[in-house]
Amino acid sequence: MNAFSQKIKGLPAYLPGMIIACALAAASRWLEGLMPVHLIGASVIALLLGMLINTLWKPAPIFGKGLKFTSKRLLKLAIILLGASLNIQVILHVGKLSLSVMCFTLLTCFGGGYFIGKALGLNWKLSNLISAGTGICGGSAISAIAPVIDAEDTDIAYAMSATFLFDMAMIVLFPIIGKQMGLSDMAYGLWAGTAVNDTSSVVAAGYAFSEAAGDFATMVKLTRTLSIIPTVLIFAFLNMRLKRKAAIANAVEGDELKKVRFLSLFPWFIVGFIGLALLNSFSLIPENLSAVAKDVSKFLMVAALAAIGLNTSFREMKKAGLKPMLHGFIISALVVVVALAVEYFMGLV
Repeated sequence: MNAFSQKIKGLPAYLPGMIIACALAAASRWLEGLMPVHLIGASVIALLLGMLINTLWKPAPIFGKGLKFTSKRLLKLAIILLGASLNIQVILHVGKLSLSVMCFTLLTCFGGGYFIGKALGLNWKLSNLISAGTGICGGSAISAIAPVIDAEDTDIAYAMSATFLFDMAMIVLFPIIGKQMGLSDMAYGLWAGTAVNDTSSVVAAGYAFSEAAGDFATMVKLTRTLSIIPTVLIFAFLNMRLKRKAAIANAVEGDELKKVRFLSLFPWFIVGFIGLALLNSFSLIPENLSAVAKDVSKFLMVAALAAIGLNTSFREMKKAGLKPMLHGFIISALVVVVALAVEYFMGLV
């Protein structure tokens, strides 16, 4: 009871930061709704607004605890609730066609991304966040993987920015290239659904070509989003192994070695994420409840990215130089080419 009372008493210290992050999230959702064409998501708007505010006005220490809580704890809650909107059975509706292309694009992102990140001298967390954003679903994938690998706020901001910039270019270029190549609605939809990053960008690029292409691109993107599940698990175990190796390397006595526990390093919020995804896949979560969970998840994710933006300045990002952007450009270009090449060999182009 004493511990619980202490937590309740400490709650007011978190409120200022949580309130400003949620207010910025609400404003970002409102700005997103004002756009005649859905080109940029609320997550990116919140991140950029937060970084702009940080540059013009550094948040006072009173906001510190709440912003950290929102960017870490509430982000994990958002990921758990995201599971309630994922349905593994969606794969059956889209078929093996999109999975074939998706396997090659994901292999390109994470396989090629590993070597490109090494060559550019980037830390593995930033490199893989950029690869995840490019290969899976932009900001959602970056947000899901970041807490699993204990990524820094600056890494998250850089990965989000790189994904956003290339998405804007793809929205304009994809319909032009698709029409010049004479792609069918299905071929173009499959290409856009597997090569364009963020969901909102896929929708914009897809429907700019045709309604049929937009419908198919959206379905392909839903299937692609499901790869968040195995990717999060893989990175969770990878980060655990690295943490355990570091703990063992730093231990100098046998008693200290005994304190290194595999399970203590596991990010347990993933259990809730996977559990809700499985329940939803077997239709054990009512549709209305799943929709509410998805809306809450989206809002919390936007609030978390607003908090990350408020903790990140453009000056800090400049220190990383242009190498992360170059990484994002190379991976994005490779995915575009690989997706089209796979379709060619499948006889769709």
